[in-house]
Amino acid sequence: MNTTTECKSSPAPPPIRSRKITGMSAILLPIASGGEIDWDGFESHVVATLDAGLTPAINMDTGYANLISDEIREEALSLTAAIAKGRPYLGGVFVGDQEGDAFNADAYRRGIEQVQRHRGTPILFQSFGLTGGDDDSIFEAYAKLGSECEQFYAFELGTMFAPFGKIYSLSLYERLMGIDNCLGAKHSSLDRILEWQRLELRNRVRPDFKVLTGNDLAIDMVMYGSDYLLGLSTFCPAEFAIRDAMWENDDPRFYGLNDLLQYLGAFAFRAPVPAYKHSAAMFLHSRGKIASNQTYPGSPERPASDQAILDLISKDLAAYL
Repeated sequence: MNTTTECKSSPAPPPIRSRKITGMSAILLPIASGGEIDWDGFESHVVATLDAGLTPAINMDTGYANLISDEIREEALSLTAAIAKGRPYLGGVFVGDQEGDAFNADAYRRGIEQVQRHRGTPILFQSFGLTGGDDDSIFEAYAKLGSECEQFYAFELGTMFAPFGKIYSLSLYERLMGIDNCLGAKHSSLDRILEWQRLELRNRVRPDFKVLTGNDLAIDMVMYGSDYLLGLSTFCPAEFAIRDAMWENDDPRFYGLNDLLQYLGAFAFRAPVPAYKHSAAMFLHSRGKIASNQTYPGSPERPASDQAILDLISKDLAAYL
């Protein structure tokens, strides 16, 4: 069934109050003013994310997964494993290919091995080869890759984020939920209704399966049963953790803090969406967390005039710390 048709048929579910939220945060890879990786800033940001109680996700889109070399990917995983000391974290498995390419299982296996060697849990990025077939071939690919993993997460990505992305049919999503060692899936369609459908299906079929919202324009999806793996939370992991605790404790201040964080998300994730990484660098640099506001070469940038607005949001957020 076409997901465009499916997305018009599900009413909003009621909020699930006093629920403990699982928060995962895609870690920004910071760049120093000379263009080299700011590894000190990276390490301190991973520490801050873990200390906030969020699970770091390394080498994601926020970490320039489609641009970095394998050597950078390896260093990021090695440093994170040393910092985490057994605490859980995710590592993105990215396979760069071209439209029309066949599914490259061997490249995925190498990425899975790399993440697991550093004691991380793989999250499998889509690729042209993975998403280019029908539902049966996509499921067979996941089942094959799942056999290489102790545990893993899947990933649906809208094309506004990457041209190789695909939002799966609900029938395929249900089949993916049937892979026992698939712990959950990040859902990045930016469509509430599609995500509500996945929550309803999860609640019926496999209640332990994590629907990880990637909707940086609707971070209140946690009210309805989603957990999250967001790029937005890399801006301010401590404030996200405070918001999550407020929801768990039925604290009405949740709504004000969530609104402020959503304002940040709406501003940072406006078109072109991939430029949010530059917004994150500007925000974290202004807070003294990283060495510069540079972005990785080849990634789109924001105008310098954004800084004043980001600073105002940062000042308002600081009142919650």
